[in-house]
Amino acid sequence: MNPLDGPGSPGHEEAADSGDGRCPWARFSSWIECACVVTFDLELGQAIELMFPHDVKLTEKEKTSICYLSFPDSYSGCLGDTQFSFRLRQSVGRRASRFREDVYNRDAPATLQTEASHFFGYVYFRQVKDVSVKRGYFQKSLVLISRLPYTHLFHSLLQIVAPEFFEKLEPCLEAVCNEIDQWPSPVPGLTLNLPVMGVVLQVRIPSKTDKPGGSPVRQTAREDLLPAPTLLPSIHELDLFRCFQSVLIHLQILWELMLLGEPLVVMAPSPTISSETVLALVSSISPLKFCCDFRPYFTIHDTEFREYTTRTQAPPNVVLGVTNPFFIKTFQNWPHVVRLGEIKMAGDLPKQVKVKKLSKLKTLDTKPGIYTAYKTFLHKDKILIKRLLKGIQRKRPSEVQSAILRRHLLELTQSFIIPLERYMASLMPLQRSVTPWKTPPQIRPFSQDEFMSTLDQTGPQLTSVLKGDWMGLYRKFFRSPNFDGWYRHRHREMTQKLESLHLEVICDAVSPFVCSLSSYCVPVDDLMFWPLQDLLGWTKDKSEVEIVDLILKLREKLIKARRQQLQVKDGVLDKLDTFIDSIVSSLPEDLQTLLSTR
Repeated sequence: MNPLDGPGSPGHEEAADSGDGRCPWARFSSWIECACVVTFDLELGQAIELMFPHDVKLTEKEKTSICYLSFPDSYSGCLGDTQFSFRLRQSVGRRASRFREDVYNRDAPATLQTEASHFFGYVYFRQVKDVSVKRGYFQKSLVLISRLPYTHLFHSLLQIVAPEFFEKLEPCLEAVCNEIDQWPSPVPGLTLNLPVMGVVLQVRIPSKTDKPGGSPVRQTAREDLLPAPTLLPSIHELDLFRCFQSVLIHLQILWELMLLGEPLVVMAPSPTISSETVLALVSSISPLKFCCDFRPYFTIHDTEFREYTTRTQAPPNVVLGVTNPFFIKTFQNWPHVVRLGEIKMAGDLPKQVKVKKLSKLKTLDTKPGIYTAYKTFLHKDKILIKRLLKGIQRKRPSEVQSAILRRHLLELTQSFIIPLERYMASLMPLQRSVTPWKTPPQIRPFSQDEFMSTLDQTGPQLTSVLKGDWMGLYRKFFRSPNFDGWYRHRHREMTQKLESLHLEVICDAVSPFVCSLSSYCVPVDDLMFWPLQDLLGWTKDKSEVEIVDLILKLREKLIKARRQQLQVKDGVLDKLDTFIDSIVSSLPEDLQTLLSTR
């Protein structure tokens, strides 16, 4: 059986060069797909009046979606400045980004990787009274469209840019876009200084090798930077405490619903609360990636409105954030609805919403609450709730409350996922079973029953104090899109590891045939003779068809390794290239000609 039927990792330089400005707007597009200005036209309604770069290719469907998602609906009554986020589906068959996403995604955490099928939108909306306008109001949104889920970074950027843009308009936006086009590309693991409008934002791009919940970013001293950089401790994290302060006592329900990928609607009084709550919910199971669809802000004009609101089938696995009261009636058949209001205080504490029956969700004036019949598998952590509520009474800073909350959710998710990771690792073939001239052994299939049998000895009870039906939670998780996404991702990583190991063993096996090309191996005058004799000896018991097949398969494996950016030892791929060239040069001329055309 031919073993090759079934990479080297370029350094960070390659990632940085992926947006090196060789093509127009290359560095800009490594951060932002485009910047749009959406205004209200009396005849057309919402319309895009300006877009940078001018040559960006958005489909009409994408432009329409951006227009509707960039304005709060009339029920929100947003006066002044409002910031929120949205996520929209990309049109099928659109042109790929200028940015080398494969290089970035290789080293980024799963939760911060770019998506092939969706854009994120970051909005700064201004609505103020203006007697010079027919409708009596100035209404305009500055929107950044990106493939990166860097919520905190892009909203911080908008806070710097938008106020001045609304005064100076197009020249201001063009200047900002040109500045962003000078930024270095985002490379996981690096700390970058990003200058814009006289401010330098200092950020660190998270890497998949980072320890989850590690220390916050510290400012790097640079004497040559004037003005001094403004440090962003995180490019993506939200103020979790602010997002969850009215549902603190129900965190366990919400965490389990996210873990299981259950359909859920967040009804909020504004797109800010709606989008922040949805993004906070999705991040609550980090470092596990949320593999279902989610829309931080969703309107009746959305292209997926009918798809998500049909009553002829079960609700899809999606989390929607809405502000229009019309949705209360539309989503009556959904199993989980979170109705939020403006934060109200009960003494020193934010008033907590109650869990209510779905049958209560009928009228437009529905009170805040979590409308669900769901019963949690695990008991709530009462110690955490008391600690957070005591922190409110003691005026503990929101950042500290958020850190406590984030740590709890991280530890809870890790307690759940570590047994799965441990079992998954046991399915990997032993390294010694990978041999050069045989097909690599297969990863053993995942057996739910076998996994469950390991929980008595290595289950979540080892790392979590929470009691409850962990086994029942795992069984339901196995039927969720999040398990499917996690398993596919881990299986792909393990398959690539096997391929890398196989290439390395092949390289070790052929090293005697190519080592003479190194100065330490044999005398210089033997360079042309010694390897040729060994190669002829190696190929003498093989037919020409076998040799050609071996070369073609090995070439294919090398191409695949480079395309997938497989992590292999330095020099392995180059050494195998040399081996192939040596074999080809020892073959008859007609075979050399044949192989040169393949």
